[in-house]
Amino acid sequence: MNKRTLGTGGPEVSELGLGCMGMSEFYGPADEKESIAVIHRALDLGIDFLDTADMYGRGANEELVGRAIRDRRDEVVLATKFGVRREGASRSIENSPDYIRSACDASLRRLGVDHIDLYYMHRRNPDVPIEESVGAMADLVRAGKVRHLGLSEVSAETLRAAAAVHPIAALQSEYSLFTRGLEAEILPAARELGIALVAYSPISRGLLTGAMPVADELPADDFRRHFPRLSGENAEHNARLVAEVKRVADAAGITVAQLALAWVLAQGEDVVPIPGTKRLAYLEENAAAADVTLTAEQLAALAAAVPADAVAGQRYPSMAEVER
Repeated sequence: MNKRTLGTGGPEVSELGLGCMGMSEFYGPADEKESIAVIHRALDLGIDFLDTADMYGRGANEELVGRAIRDRRDEVVLATKFGVRREGASRSIENSPDYIRSACDASLRRLGVDHIDLYYMHRRNPDVPIEESVGAMADLVRAGKVRHLGLSEVSAETLRAAAAVHPIAALQSEYSLFTRGLEAEILPAARELGIALVAYSPISRGLLTGAMPVADELPADDFRRHFPRLSGENAEHNARLVAEVKRVADAAGITVAQLALAWVLAQGEDVVPIPGTKRLAYLEENAAAADVTLTAEQLAALAAAVPADAVAGQRYPSMAEVER
């Protein structure tokens, strides 16, 4: 597995990471034994960049990742996030300095580690100045609890203000062949500042697997049931786009998911996709995408099949908490 560097002076990570969220919540039932086997197999394959957050499973995902890496901590670049606070059925965005300090300590305990390699602000509360939040995060670096800082789903303006306080290694945002809104302003700003892009949902939450999920047929606890892109006329339109992508994948002799990941990898050495999975078979399939190099003709075919604004439907039921 080749390596890529996150930002200027940031950590070196495998060019494909592993998103661990679905091992605890959001995508239907999961099996902890298999999830831990997935993490171990990822490390065996050279995938050393693991991504979690304190809100996934209300802390359970950090605990699971911590158990999985207990005897292999030195092999892992460990990323987690704070900022989405869940209390009962309610959810809020919390970025105050006091909360950041307490959230970090809680994550360290759940993960069973003495430091976090990359600590992200998961979402931004615009009522708290970004300078205050990043200042508190920088204090964690100085205290040795955190090695590098990241932000998730913020605007170009916020990214610039944050980088003026402390170096930012990575911006984590949704990015795929089907989600390209950050190409206009946010990605250029990140590159101007020397900040890497960590692309979550690079397979577009399962749309880019060749087997289009149908919202009404998903398990009751699968949050994609509420996603606009998987419902009604949007789903019909997007299924036609997937069919076009599949034609390119079939001609290349690879799966649609591998094509989708190879496309993200081809967008620049400063882009690191972190496909999530809780299944060994999908991990193996995803990892093989690192061996795929798309030709100029294949990239042109994808550009023609899926223009940047071709996908129907917003990526979340509510976009109120992104790109702040």
